[in-house]
Amino acid sequence: MIKAIYFIKRKPGMALDAFREYWLKDHAALVLKVPGVVKYVQSHTMDSGYRKHEPVYDGIAALWYENLEAMKATGAASESRATLADDTNFLDMSKFAFILTRERVQKENPIEPSAPKLVAFLKRKAGMSVEDFQARWNSPHGKLGSAVPGVRRYVQSHPIPSSYMAGRTPIWDGVAESWFDSDEAMRSNGGTPEYKTLRADEPHFLAEDPKFIITTEHVIL
Repeated sequence: MIKAIYFIKRKPGMALDAFREYWLKDHAALVLKVPGVVKYVQSHTMDSGYRKHEPVYDGIAALWYENLEAMKATGAASESRATLADDTNFLDMSKFAFILTRERVQKENPIEPSAPKLVAFLKRKAGMSVEDFQARWNSPHGKLGSAVPGVRRYVQSHPIPSSYMAGRTPIWDGVAESWFDSDEAMRSNGGTPEYKTLRADEPHFLAEDPKFIITTEHVIL
C-alpha cells in the first residue's frame, strides 16, 4: 500500500474557518471522485496550534493507493486534474509539497474519532544514510515511542526508495503520527521517564528537534 502525504497551508488572506470548510467539503468531494483512492484522511491543525504563532502547516492530507502503479494511473484521469486545478482556490501553492510513503505501524489500538493526533515531521542526521535512518527510527526508536504513556496508536510513514533517486531529496525523511485519548493524556506525558528516554534517543538519528502539529482527524474515505 502506498500512502501519499500532502503538506497543507492555506491561501494567504484566507480565514481559517473558511479554509477548513472548503477543504473538508468542496475539495474532499472532488478527491472522492478520483479513481484508485482506497482511503482518504484529512488532519486539521487544532485551534491551540495558533495561540502563540502560525503553525508550520494547517494540516496534512493522506491518500492511500493499492500500489505505486495504481497511483500513477490516476494521474491521467480528468478527476485528478480537477482536484489539482482546485488546489489554487484554497492552498498556498508556494508551500505545497508531498511525499510518497509506506507505513510502519508501531502500536495499534482502537481510537475515538475525536482523539487528538500529534503529527511530527522528521529530517535525518547529516551524513546518515537513508537506510540507517529508517532502520534506527523503526527500531529501537519505534519501541521507545510506543512505550510513552498515553499513546494509543503510533504510525511511522517512511518515504519510498525512489524518493531519493536521481539526486532527489524529499521535504521530510519521515512523518510520525501518534494518537492520544485526550489533550490531557498527550500533554501530561512530558515528564515521564519513557518520554525523556524517547527524546534522548533523537539526536542519534535526527538533524533537529522535529517540527509538529496537533490535529483533529477527519476520515473522508
